[in-house]
Amino acid sequence: MDKQTETEIEAAVLRRLLEHLDSRKDAQNIDLMNLAGFCRNCLSKWYAAAAEEKGEEVDYEAARERVYGMPYADWKSRYQKEATEEQKRQFAENFPESK
Repeated sequence: MDKQTETEIEAAVLRRLLEHLDSRKDAQNIDLMNLAGFCRNCLSKWYAAAAEEKGEEVDYEAARERVYGMPYADWKSRYQKEATEEQKRQFAENFPESK
């Protein structure tokens, strides 16, 4: 497979992942972190970092808007739920450095 085709496939996979996450707003970031060790915010940071590596300036909030499909504040007010005590406990156990 040539590099251009590989890049196009990887881009299509990212678009599909973002579509999937958009269709699963019930999958909260804390759930994603507890299960997979990354969340929508991580993807946003990776997006901004990849843009920077290519000499493009994409700030974190713009990257978040790309990943969330809307401004983060809007997504948060519409879809983010308060984490349960069990979710918080699991997160603290999985990521003790975040305290």
